[in-house]
Amino acid sequence: MDAALTSAQRAASLTHRLLAFSRRQSLDEKAVSVNALIHSLADLLLRTVAEQVLIQFELCPEEPWVFTDANQLENAVLNLVINARDAMPHGGKLTIATCVEDEMQGSPVRHVCVKVRDTGFGIPKDMLDKVTEPFFTTKPIGQGTGLGLSMVYGFANQSNGCLSIESTVGVGTTVSICLPEREKVEAEQSMASSEISKGHGQSILLVEDDDSVRLINGEVLTELGYQVYMARDGEEALALFNDLGNVDLLVTDVGLPGMNGRQLAEILQQLRPGLPVLFLTGYAEGAMARAHFWAPICSC
Repeated sequence: MDAALTSAQRAASLTHRLLAFSRRQSLDEKAVSVNALIHSLADLLLRTVAEQVLIQFELCPEEPWVFTDANQLENAVLNLVINARDAMPHGGKLTIATCVEDEMQGSPVRHVCVKVRDTGFGIPKDMLDKVTEPFFTTKPIGQGTGLGLSMVYGFANQSNGCLSIESTVGVGTTVSICLPEREKVEAEQSMASSEISKGHGQSILLVEDDDSVRLINGEVLTELGYQVYMARDGEEALALFNDLGNVDLLVTDVGLPGMNGRQLAEILQQLRPGLPVLFLTGYAEGAMARAHFWAPICSC
């Protein structure tokens, strides 16, 4: 089980990075304070580098904000720090800086940049154009997949920003993630609970065409205290819904044979206005911008 879990996690990480490079991952975008995000990462970044690497932070005196996926930005910064660390096996100085640039590449919009600068080996000029390609790496075999920079590159472009790399052999490298600036907003208070919410017999209609996924999800929901009714596709779910006296929640895969999950949800919400819906998907073309994907469902 441990070996299977490890393999699955590696496969998931590979798929995630390839989706990031191709700019087809689903981004949960919201207003993010860049300085606050770097502060929250400080302890993790300090533990990531070796003792002989001096890490310092040069944060912008302003409080710059961007509109992006905070988790993806954290992953991007962590990837850049790991690359910088690996470029300094004998020690050096690693600097993480934030700044605001008024005009960049002819754009009238100000950009917030997160810069990761090292004093490592540097990258030869003939390799600079290749370092963001998937699977291209200068690291020895077994020490890198070549997906770190490609993931950061894809994320920056999908967030309407860019990635720039400046490097001099023997001096070091500076990698910058630049994203459009957003006006400051008040931070939302987190209401997340550390405890898993248990059910009290509420009925859930679970729709999933993959037998293994359907059985596992059904088992988990049952263990949590819910009454679960399962269907393989939209037609079977409609028939089951009509037979059931009450359904408290629809849990459906987006990609179903025939009628897809979103169409199913719209039909069921017409039959029962206000029916809560939880979508499950590994990938959906229309779900890349989550706010746009959910809007028609939420308005029902």
